This record gives sequence, C-alpha cells and structure tokens, in this order.
Amino acid sequence: MKGFLEDANYSIGLLDEGATLADVIDNCIYEHTHTGKRAFYVGDLGKLVKKNIQWQNVMAPVKPFYPVRCNSTQGVLEILGNLGVGFACSSKSEMALVQDLGISPENIIYTNPCKQASQIKYAAKAGINIMICDNDIELKKIARNHPNAKLLLHIATEDITADEEVNMKFGTTLKNCRHLMECAKELGVQIVGVKFHVSGSCKELQMYIHAISDARCVFDMAEEFGFKMNMLDIGGGFTGSELQLEEVNHVIRPLLDVYFPKESGVNVIAEPGCYYVSSAFTLAVNIIAKKTVEYDKLLPSGVEQTRNDDEPVFTYYINDGVYGSFASKLSKKLNTIPEVHKKYKEDEPLFASSLWGPSCDELDQIVENCLLPELSVGDWLIFDNMGSGTLGVQSTFNDYQRPLIYYMMSFSDWDEMQDAGIASDTLMKNFFVPSCIQLSPEDRFSTAA
Repeated sequence: MKGFLEDANYSIGLLDEGATLADVIDNCIYEHTHTGKRAFYVGDLGKLVKKNIQWQNVMAPVKPFYPVRCNSTQGVLEILGNLGVGFACSSKSEMALVQDLGISPENIIYTNPCKQASQIKYAAKAGINIMICDNDIELKKIARNHPNAKLLLHIATEDITADEEVNMKFGTTLKNCRHLMECAKELGVQIVGVKFHVSGSCKELQMYIHAISDARCVFDMAEEFGFKMNMLDIGGGFTGSELQLEEVNHVIRPLLDVYFPKESGVNVIAEPGCYYVSSAFTLAVNIIAKKTVEYDKLLPSGVEQTRNDDEPVFTYYINDGVYGSFASKLSKKLNTIPEVHKKYKEDEPLFASSLWGPSCDELDQIVENCLLPELSVGDWLIFDNMGSGTLGVQSTFNDYQRPLIYYMMSFSDWDEMQDAGIASDTLMKNFFVPSCIQLSPEDRFSTAA
C-alpha cells in the first residue's frame, strides 16, 4: 500500500472488519524487515470521519477550520475537505496545498499573526480575505497589501498555566481593540469578527467564559465604529477527548446562546487540529544502535536510585527523532509511550532505558527514562497518537529519510462516507482493496497498490 509523504498519488487500503491496526503494522514491519528498516506511519483515515461525526454531534453549529500545520499530508487534507471542514493556514505553502484540493477561498482563513507582505499579497490574489490581526503595525501592512482583507481581531486570553512556558504571547487587549478599530477606519480596512484561543493544557474552562464575554464587548465596540461583525473564532485547544469536547461545549453553549444567538447572524467557528489527527496516526521506528550506560547518568535529576547495581542500563538509538517525527518534543512533553512490537514474556525482566534519535545531538532525546525488556538492534518500537506535529514537514537534518505513510480505512467507515455523499470522485480513486489481508504470519499485508 503506497503512501509517501512526497507522493500525491497516495493510496488508501480498505480493510474488512476482521483486520485491525495491529495486523497492518505487523505486516508492514514484515515487509520493511526484508526491504530496509525505514520508519513508517500507519494512518487510519476512518478516525477522521468518526471525529467529524463526534464534532457535529457535540459542537454543531460551530464550524471546524482545521489548522493545516498540524498534519498537512494529502490523505488528511482530502478527507477533511470532503467532510466539509474549513482550513486555517499559516503560510503560502499551506494555502496552496488547500487550494489544490479545490477548496473555495471562503473556507480558508489566514491565521498567521506575523505575516510576510509577499504572503499577504498571495492571499489577496487567491481571494483569501479572512485573516488575523492583533496590532497596528500588522494592520497597516495588511492595508497596504490586501485592500479586500476582512480581519478577525485576535484578543488575548489568560491561558498560561503553571507548567506551560510561553516565550511570546499573541493577542491584543480590549483597550487596544478600540485603537485598532480607529486605525482600521482610517485605513479603510474591514473588521468582521473576533478570535481567541484557550490552550488545550488549560484546566480552567472558565477561561472560555471570560473570552466569550470579552468578544461580546469587542462586537459592541465595533457597532460604534460602523463595522458589521459576523464571525467569532473560538480557536483550538481541543485535545481529541470526547469528554473534553463535551465539557467545553457545556461551558460555552449557554454563553453563545445569550451573546451570539442564531438570529444575530454571527458564524461561530473553531480550529480543532490535534482533535482530528493525533489519534489517527501510529509511528513505527527501528532500533539502529544500542549501548550500556551508567545508571546515575540516565536518571533525571532529583530521582532517587533504587535499582540493583548489577542490572544493565540501556540506551537505544532509533531511526527517527526530534529533527523528524518527534519535533514537538523540543517544546512540550511527549504524550505517548513506546510499545515494544516483538512478543516477550510477562515475567521477562524490565530494564531502565532511554531512547534517542539518529542525529547523536544532545537535544535528540525522545524518552529520558522508561522500563523496557532488553531489545536488540533491528527491533521495532510503536508510538501511538503521533498524527499531529510534523507530518508533511521536511526535516533539515542531513540524510534524514521521512517515514513512509500507509493509509487505511475500514469498509464500514468507507461505506459511511459513501452513504453521506461526502466522497468525491477524486478521493474515491485513491481507495483499493489490498490483495492480501490475513492474520496469520504466513500471509502478509500487501504493499502493492
């Protein structure tokens, strides 16, 4: 089943209900063991369909605009485009990717808070008018390069938690909104709405109450200046958990009904990114080197040593790292734990271990300390929830091979798309039934489209 990051002619394997994600991974590992141990993803695109149904059931009529930077692979963008999801783009290349899918400019917003003049001009030429602004310098730049721009004022929310460090905070104050509206009026730029963002790591959902109340104040302020506001963007921060989605909806629904009722004509949108793609992709990596290290050098600072001095401690190097699929590890904690692919006994001893990427760079540490059975060079590790962060992004590390992508979808999810009439002819041509789906070791998953 072919699915290269750089190959637009990808394929999606249709799996009947007897085959599982684990079976697909087993068979792909079997193929790679014989053809070259390259890291690879398995993407279950059916999970995108399920996530969209979940969103419609819980959050309707809030329209999702997917942030392309989360995962810009062709399969993801095509599925979401067919589901009617809008797109939030942060660069010219992302806007071009979405345009190539035939998405209308009305369903694209340009969300970069610090835009290059050349990219503003590109958006103007492409008819992409809705964009974000939070200061007067940016406002003047937009006025010079995009006379038809329609701006969402990005207002700040106090969403920094104790365990989250933010070097640069975007968003303006309510007081400064009046100044921006005065500038926009002088420059002849339209302001059509408000955007805010509450981080997914923020535990205080009351922040939504403050943010929506502040947005209402900005809408009222805009009436004084004669602006016709018709859009509220409640941002991202959706983790993918149905419980979190329901909790957010429980908090925001009463306020939206009061401050932005349906009859107001205000379209409420959101930017769920990780929500759609994180759980849809699983990464398989191969151990390329191994060595024994001193235990006290492996332990994080402040952790008490409790092991037997005779036990070995292992460092493993894998064929993917922070200059590739684990780039998000540089800015936040890894939200997945490694799973050993090979079968081992329940009573097999576990050893303190650390995982590193292939660059031999001191920053290229994937897992600082974990317990694993003793592994060998050539063994495989599996990481789930790897769909958000770097898929579709080219690494700058020398000789780094981007992982292959194997797309899959169950027949039931495929039928659901067809029944809903949301699968275009362009998308449908990418589906095929693998020639061999068996659960036994003798019959392996076919990689030939």
